[in-house]
Amino acid sequence: MFAIFWLLGEVIHLMILAIIAAAIMSMLIAFGVVNSRSQFVYTIGDFLNRVTNPILAPIRRHLPYFGNVDLSPLVAILLLQALQFLLSDIYGRLMMSGLTF
Repeated sequence: MFAIFWLLGEVIHLMILAIIAAAIMSMLIAFGVVNSRSQFVYTIGDFLNRVTNPILAPIRRHLPYFGNVDLSPLVAILLLQALQFLLSDIYGRLMMSGLTF
């Protein structure tokens, strides 16, 4: 049972890192620091977009429009952190009740 909770925690952690990397990448492209026409930059940006879009798209639909500021990564990270705390609480309660394998 520990392995399941550990794996879920690691997946959530990797998703948070991917969201942060995608936000940094989009800022670097927006400010012209990196060239988005480069094949390497395009490949990394496309990968990060494909990984984070399933999490960020539903949040973007429900957030109000704030001009050019995208707050969906912040909301997604907070929600993922809350999910991580919830999973650790559930695991702790299972341990305390003696339901471990």
